[in-house]
Amino acid sequence: MTEPCNIALLGQKFMGRAHSNAYLKASRFFNLPRSPVMHSIVGLDLIALAPFADRWGWQNYSTTWKDVVKHPDIHLVDVSTPNYMHAEQACAALAAGKHVACEKPLAGTLRDARLMKNAAARARRSKTFVWYNYRRSPAAALAYRFVRAGRIGRIYHVRASYLQSWAGPDAPLVWRFQKKYAGSGAHGDLNSHIIDLARFITGQEIIEVSGALAETFVVERPLPGTGGKPMIAGSLPPKKQVGKSDVDDCTLFLARFKEGTVGSFEATRVAAGHEDDNSLELNGELGSVRFSLEDMNVLWYFDRRETGAATGWRKIVCTTPGEHPYAGAWWGEGRGIGYEHTYVNMVADMMAALAGEEPTLPLPDFNDAYETQRVIEAAMLSAKHRAAVKLTEIK
Repeated sequence: MTEPCNIALLGQKFMGRAHSNAYLKASRFFNLPRSPVMHSIVGLDLIALAPFADRWGWQNYSTTWKDVVKHPDIHLVDVSTPNYMHAEQACAALAAGKHVACEKPLAGTLRDARLMKNAAARARRSKTFVWYNYRRSPAAALAYRFVRAGRIGRIYHVRASYLQSWAGPDAPLVWRFQKKYAGSGAHGDLNSHIIDLARFITGQEIIEVSGALAETFVVERPLPGTGGKPMIAGSLPPKKQVGKSDVDDCTLFLARFKEGTVGSFEATRVAAGHEDDNSLELNGELGSVRFSLEDMNVLWYFDRRETGAATGWRKIVCTTPGEHPYAGAWWGEGRGIGYEHTYVNMVADMMAALAGEEPTLPLPDFNDAYETQRVIEAAMLSAKHRAAVKLTEIK
């Protein structure tokens, strides 16, 4: 019987569900060297906590995270709260000797991210992880292996975009639209993912950011719970209660990588018609690869060395056990996986790492995620000052 890993999850909303599902399913699809045990769920909404714990299989629930992270039975603390809470919770868990997994971005600010990186360095017996789960989508995982195998040669271009459309004028003023809670808007939320993917797949660090633009199109948003109320016949429409959105709706920037690769990045939450379009293309001296999260089981590959009438992009369905990362744990050839499975794949790799084994693909830790946070900061400064920013200036 494998050694258990008792988990405390902080946060019961969207990410709480995604992470709960992953812990629940991982041992059913993977032969794990450590078994995730859903020990405690922590949230602010006491009324909803008991039903949440019952639905997802958590053994205990609490509203006091400070007590839970110090509980002697807990091995891994999973921080899936809003960005501004990451540093305090993660640092407390590390000080208590726990392993820590944290949602992305690492923090809302570079200062908080630095505190977390330094706390992890001091906690030598603790492992850290950051939920950049798209590394473990089938196409991204195969792209990583293709680049490592030299299939596209020296990389010239990285072309990355993450386009969503949920944040139009009617979207309420939730924490993601408030800088004091989120740190930034589409930039930290979405660009963080594609910065991580670009760094991960190319194996290169970004050394300079330039040409950044950040724009807030919707400066006022309805307060949660104040819209859509029916009017009494003959009365005037109620005055809409609104609050200020002070984060970016979109951010674009250019980047230069250490080995001469150049890149473009675009993140927006107001691109009508794009639901969750996380796309990455790499062009190299020998070929190219590209993929989109909305079709995550498919990697497109172009081999520049091929000639003749059949030359063109090749569609690879990344579902063959023994050939494609993680495919052996799932359904077999032609049967794709979805968004939730990227989290399950990551839990499997986290359990391997905690057991001293090699994960299928490298896992981002706090130090790794801090490098992405530095790029986030550089792009914000580039947009603010309308100037190029070298990463050597961002400590």
